[in-house]
Amino acid sequence: MKPKLNKYSAIYTQNPNQPASQAMLYGAGLQEEDFDKAQIGVGSTGYEGNTCNMHLDALADNIKAGVKAQDLVAFRFNTIGVSDGITNGTDGMRYSLVSREVIADSIETIVGAHYYDGLVMVAGCDKNMPASVMAMARLNRPSLMVYGGTIAAGNYEGRPLNIVSAFEAWGEANAGKITPEAFKQIVKHACPGPGACGGMYTANTMAAAIEALGMALPYSSSAPALSPEKQQECAQVGKHIHELLVQDLKPSDIMTKEAFENALTVIIALGGSTNAVLHMIALAQEIGVALSLNDFQRMSDKTPLLADMKPSGRYLMEDLHAIGGTPALMKMLLKAGRLHGHCRTVTGRTLAENLAQVPDLAEGQTLIRPLEQPVKATGHLQILYGNLAPNGAVAKITGKEGEYFEGEAIVFDSEQALNEGLQAGLIKPGQVVVIRYVGPKGAPGMPEMLKPTAAIVGAGLGDKVALITDGRFSGGTHGFVVGHITPEAQVGGPLALVQNGDRIIIDVRGRKLSLQIGEETLATRQKAWQSPPLKVQKGVLYKYAQNVNSADKGCTTS
Repeated sequence: MKPKLNKYSAIYTQNPNQPASQAMLYGAGLQEEDFDKAQIGVGSTGYEGNTCNMHLDALADNIKAGVKAQDLVAFRFNTIGVSDGITNGTDGMRYSLVSREVIADSIETIVGAHYYDGLVMVAGCDKNMPASVMAMARLNRPSLMVYGGTIAAGNYEGRPLNIVSAFEAWGEANAGKITPEAFKQIVKHACPGPGACGGMYTANTMAAAIEALGMALPYSSSAPALSPEKQQECAQVGKHIHELLVQDLKPSDIMTKEAFENALTVIIALGGSTNAVLHMIALAQEIGVALSLNDFQRMSDKTPLLADMKPSGRYLMEDLHAIGGTPALMKMLLKAGRLHGHCRTVTGRTLAENLAQVPDLAEGQTLIRPLEQPVKATGHLQILYGNLAPNGAVAKITGKEGEYFEGEAIVFDSEQALNEGLQAGLIKPGQVVVIRYVGPKGAPGMPEMLKPTAAIVGAGLGDKVALITDGRFSGGTHGFVVGHITPEAQVGGPLALVQNGDRIIIDVRGRKLSLQIGEETLATRQKAWQSPPLKVQKGVLYKYAQNVNSADKGCTTS
């Protein structure tokens, strides 16, 4: 018996009690024969003001044509995006993590309201990708995500560039290490065209994680934005979404606990962004899988860091694609027993079946280290606890920063205050820089601290200071940094009690983040502390601050 593919959209197209619905669908261009077909929502996060997203509408149109060629109805819709690269260092960055919830809610809203039978999302920046898959999890209808692809490297006088080069050049210029003209040219050449930021930053991290999770087609995460392979992927989506409908293969069939373990393994092997901790916990919550900070530590303990990729290494995502892409890395990990090969994917096949068809990593390549000669024997994502982080914090330790830091605190109550302090020369070697009141409620929106960390590196202090915060970091951040400190300062977490000159110990091996003052002193400070008023009193940031949970819970609002 032929499976019913339009089991959702039939409520509008087959119900004689919905004549107005049908009238509007005729008006939207459907013919009578289309009313028996399944309807697919093709969602784009494309918009013109950001390199990561500027080309996505064109990809969505390619996908729509392929879906229609499978005798399905395809309706394109759009949702918003926020550019992390553009907004970093400004109050606009407060909207970035908030946008993940807005995007997920908007996708759920249109697909739920219009009863689409399946969903394809085209995403290209840090928050649109997890948001897309969060919505897929909520809706639990046949779905897949297409990554818009990575940007090509920039170049200035033979120096390869990417978005982080611009931030670090700012620090170099402030320190007098480069001329104003060199600074200007680096900025002009850092982003040469469409595609998401090129290193193993958050966009490429999440693209790889979602592919490993099974929710994107093979090579989706590593095929560059302007490559022929990206166009070929888009053209193939129609047949895959049709097969998902035929099999009735839903996100809940794909996004299992073992699939999440596959994703975490790939994130750690690639040296992925700390933002993945927030996003993977949020995804797991949406699909009903138990995932916590301790799962990241467990997987980090047994997964080596293998990739020599920026920000701490040498290579970009386009370089990974050139040596075999994400599938070749996954094939290597599967052969070594590091992945669960039986997990289902949006191809309709298992992960092992997908990887059996891909070539191995290129001979002689130096981007992915052998398992027996890793960049770091255990993972770079380390979960710390202690009297400064009772509910946990996330450190990104690639092996180049050291595993222990002790120093006196210099405290800033905002990112802007730190940036001003850096320019004024207040930050000295040996200090632990504290940025607080920048958490999910305190900012609100938990902005990234890429501008200050990149400026610290550019100023030559990257290996001389540590930085801790209740905010978060860009995937482009490197250095001795600890973020996601919970509870955050805004709700009275211990970070709110730190004073200039307090001694702080960051012990990665011991997984401790400790303030070296007595319990009585801490209790006295806690008693005297008062919560500052929220920085906003209306609008989406206010709603977010009222509803968001803590970073260790994924900063979700549902």
